[in-house]
Amino acid sequence: MKILGIESSCDETAAAIVEDGYRLLSNVVASSMDLHAQYGGVVPEIAARSHIEVVDGVIQQALDEADCAWDDIDAIAVTYGAGLGGSLLIGVLTARTLAITKGKPLYAINHVEGHVYANFLTEVKKSPVQSAGSEQSELGEEQGRHERSKVSPEEGLAPPGKGGNSLSDYRLPSRQPAFPVLALIVSGGHSQLALFRDHFDYTLLGQTQDDAIGEAFDKVAKILGLPYPGGPSVGKKALDGNPTAFKLPKSKMSEKYDFSFSGIKTAVLRVAQEQIGETFAFPSKDIPARLDEAQKADIAASFQRVAVETVVDKTMLAYNEFQPASVVIAGGVAASPELRKQLAERLPITIEYTDPRLCTDNGAMIATLGCFHMKLGRLMADPHSLDIKPNLSM
Repeated sequence: MKILGIESSCDETAAAIVEDGYRLLSNVVASSMDLHAQYGGVVPEIAARSHIEVVDGVIQQALDEADCAWDDIDAIAVTYGAGLGGSLLIGVLTARTLAITKGKPLYAINHVEGHVYANFLTEVKKSPVQSAGSEQSELGEEQGRHERSKVSPEEGLAPPGKGGNSLSDYRLPSRQPAFPVLALIVSGGHSQLALFRDHFDYTLLGQTQDDAIGEAFDKVAKILGLPYPGGPSVGKKALDGNPTAFKLPKSKMSEKYDFSFSGIKTAVLRVAQEQIGETFAFPSKDIPARLDEAQKADIAASFQRVAVETVVDKTMLAYNEFQPASVVIAGGVAASPELRKQLAERLPITIEYTDPRLCTDNGAMIATLGCFHMKLGRLMADPHSLDIKPNLSM
């Protein structure tokens, strides 16, 4: 079973082909991030135009890299929510058209659920050189694949759409998560904690009540004068800082698994104002020019530590209550070395992380979830009427 996945919920135009829900055959991402960086965030109109320009080429490249013709594709899976309306529309209309013209089943995919399923990919397609030159035993192959799957907490995140599309250096988990699965989903638009009892059978335990953690990283980056996107920028600056330099608050919520990041964001603003000897009335846009690099590094490190501790604390609380068989992290912030380090240190079970390139938006996660839709006989979407749902929730 080979599924083509199409993802266009934000600023990445992505397509991938996944076989049987675990083997990655291709993963192509074209990012318009460089166009948005000058504005400090994603501009919906620019994102939609970029999707129009590249979506056909991205899909064709995914087919070519997987050595697949349309006759080899069993179904198409596409993100229909949540996301930016214009961006979603391009992906959904493209998928609908292809499903009709190529005669393929169509599956509508929840973007947030898709992020979780990036963790179900455990193999990549072998190149002809690997296949021809491999003489090791099956045990040796499994051991080699396991070694490649180990992603150290120190590894950073390569910018989406850069560095080529070769699968040979992807580092994937050695096995699929076992149910029940506790999933921490953290990105620029989402901060959620969910317990999956089985495929498509889950409970949303908690979520952010204001800013998502990735959004908070972006806002703190802007306060410090660091480039967009904020997650990698703050993480890089934090390497030079003292994570205990400043005491920042963790929000206390009435629902024990909910999150809030507006308070820590405001606290960072106040710390930055105090560091330059100004009051709360001093405009945030003028702060970066007054902070020295050491101050920026200490603020970044302190913020990152507390923000990550906030989600790890809730994850541990849920782990202790529900005792899941496995824990996964998903979404763009799941590429954070600090998050990976803290979880690995605190969880009493082994946690395997997927490749950082599969944490940001990609077609592989959509195709993988599409495989399970098809395997388990889930309802197909009507290619003549499937509509987008920008505010779709879990």
